[in-house]
Amino acid sequence: MTTETTVLRSTFNPLVRRYMIAYVAWILLMTIIFSPLIVIWLLGPGQWWASHYYRRLKCELDDRFLNFRKGILFQVEKTIPLENIQDVTFIEGPLLRQFNLSIIRIETAGQSPGQAHNMQLVGIVDAHLLRAEILRRRELARRQVAPIAVSTGVGDERHLDALIAIRERLDEIATLLHARDRK
Repeated sequence: MTTETTVLRSTFNPLVRRYMIAYVAWILLMTIIFSPLIVIWLLGPGQWWASHYYRRLKCELDDRFLNFRKGILFQVEKTIPLENIQDVTFIEGPLLRQFNLSIIRIETAGQSPGQAHNMQLVGIVDAHLLRAEILRRRELARRQVAPIAVSTGVGDERHLDALIAIRERLDEIATLLHARDRK
């Protein structure tokens, strides 16, 4: 059996830099206390930060994983198995539309109930196509992981015999425990 090993490398729209500068400026403006820092942000550190951040963005999709890297001082690299992806959401807001950008939010199942993990990809070129490809490959990955319902080979018969023996042993243990609890 041959498997597909195509790696899809996404590119990011260069307007992500301007969007990030504007986004932080908007946050500074909303805090009122820090609004005088907007001019400094726009002329100096914002330009540096946005260009370095943009250069370090990386997103790759293969047949089993979605890999994403971002950050300057604190670099975050996430690897998500495709079969764990619960939802892929496409987001466009007013500020994003101004820059002709969108966000893809990937939601995965958490270890505990109510603990979903999210990853956001801002400014991917052809985000709709990436979203469709993630969903397609997720379904392929889930089909490969799903157990085979019908046993067809000799090895499967041995596994079935082993499972029957385990079940019989568990039944014996349950009977012994039940008898002990009666005493």
